[in-house]
Amino acid sequence: MSVDDIRITNTPYDDVFRTLLNDCSSLIIPMINEVFGEHYSGQEKIIFSPNEHFVNRQGGNEDERVTDTSFKIQGKETKKYHLECQSSTDNSMLVRFFEYDTQIALDGGEIKGNVLTVTLPHSAVLYLRCRLSTPDSLRIRMITPGGTVEYDIQVMKSQRYTLEDIFEKNLLLLIPFYIFSHETKFGEYEKDKAKLKVLQEEYEQIKNRLEGLLNRGVISEYTRCTIVDMSNKVLEHIALKYNSVREGVRAVMGGKVLEYEAKTIKQEGIKEGIEQGIEGTVSILKNLGVPSQTILLKIQEQYNLSPEVSRKYL
Repeated sequence: MSVDDIRITNTPYDDVFRTLLNDCSSLIIPMINEVFGEHYSGQEKIIFSPNEHFVNRQGGNEDERVTDTSFKIQGKETKKYHLECQSSTDNSMLVRFFEYDTQIALDGGEIKGNVLTVTLPHSAVLYLRCRLSTPDSLRIRMITPGGTVEYDIQVMKSQRYTLEDIFEKNLLLLIPFYIFSHETKFGEYEKDKAKLKVLQEEYEQIKNRLEGLLNRGVISEYTRCTIVDMSNKVLEHIALKYNSVREGVRAVMGGKVLEYEAKTIKQEGIKEGIEQGIEGTVSILKNLGVPSQTILLKIQEQYNLSPEVSRKYL
């Protein structure tokens, strides 16, 4: 998903959330540990599932449902997870979760003999805004001919996490949404430069701590750029009517870094690595006396290259 896609969508916060999860998957494990009480080390393999699911309706019609993200984590055992992002409390989430979860379960269902086995994912929602009445969990209860089955959807409230919490628990995925904790004070910041300065100092702290993590090798430049990108994108939408707030925070965090610039860093690195791999393969085969035509066929097959492109490496 490009930043241009985020700009025109009606779900900017969902799209930022999805971008962070899919493009910076290292940010997922700390969040899963926090929400579900897991103890993943971060070395586990994350396998994403398609976000689009089709729900069958009467008459043969299908409705498309797009989840924020669903994936499996392969550790000592394999578990399915389904995460959604919601700007405010909305009980209709329960209906959508039930539709998503059952469809995710059906997608991985298994029939043996006359038994269909489905596994529902561990599900959670991130609320960007919350009130005293916002629940700590949601529950789905299914009354079946074989008995009643219940399961909880965990709730994570981003506004409850301070900057210290975020960095101590490595919940860097929450940084772009940290601005929500200041939303009710935007009017004050707009009129009072001293109060705006306090907000800027917090974001100066965020910027410096991200750079510290980068220098220690905890995060990559790509991840740092994307977090900054997505923070600016959330800011652009939430503070649309507050020019001083937008410009003040943006002045601290950095200008128009944008997601595609961060992706360019990653893509250029991948491209360079592939080219070095091709050149290394060609060099080894030449030293072994392998005929040029055979080398061409080998790198075409191994790297999925056209004959024209393959020849330039000889």
